[in-house]
Amino acid sequence: MGRLAIFNQKGGVGKTTTALNLAAALRRRERAPLLIDLDPQGHLSHIYSATRIEVGNSLFAFYQDGKSLRQLRLTWEAVGHLIPSHQQMMKVDSIFGKGPAVLNRLRQGLDVLEKEEGARPTLIDCCPYVGVLSLNAVFAADCLLIPVSTDFLSLQAAAEMERTLDLLEPVLKRRVQRCYVLTRYDRRRKMSGEILTRMMERFGDEVCETVIAENVSIAESPAYNRDVFDHAHASHGAQDYMALCSELIERGVF
Repeated sequence: MGRLAIFNQKGGVGKTTTALNLAAALRRRERAPLLIDLDPQGHLSHIYSATRIEVGNSLFAFYQDGKSLRQLRLTWEAVGHLIPSHQQMMKVDSIFGKGPAVLNRLRQGLDVLEKEEGARPTLIDCCPYVGVLSLNAVFAADCLLIPVSTDFLSLQAAAEMERTLDLLEPVLKRRVQRCYVLTRYDRRRKMSGEILTRMMERFGDEVCETVIAENVSIAESPAYNRDVFDHAHASHGAQDYMALCSELIERGVF
């Protein structure tokens, strides 16, 4: 069972949407995952519950108070489990610095959880910038999934991600597996095809064959606090995310 961090340094590319719907797809394949909301904006946590989660019950308490991940885990019936975020997470960089101890904190916490309960698929929704939190995800992950929406700024951000990961390799002492997935794909637009071609030229077989097409069900489901399968199980959006889940399983990510 793998740990997948979903990360891009550009916002608005579908990180949270992809984390949610991939987790829901895994749940429907009887591989109930653990979702970790590592973004201080907490969009994933808001989809889980419109009621604000107290800071002492959020991932911030893992860093600040030494609570275990097991203590913070919430059951999410449609998805599996969630460890929620809180706005206080934005203080982690300034409080803890960037030493090896804090950068390995999430990895160590997941190691403990897996020893207690066994391995399960883990998906980490990252914040859209390089800092202590996103580096925690990179250090903990077996694979990075990098969503790229069909615009040239997103493609440029993906290239920056590649350079960042290459610079981290001497520190990590390994190359983190990475997969690039094209989101908000519109077959009617010439630019969508151009972005896909450029991605294939740059990243080769690290680009997923599955693309996530622009789909109204994907866009509107978070407004109902649902994943796309609960919202519209027969939609093209649901089919795309199930296909992406299958491809990642075939690639050995989960």
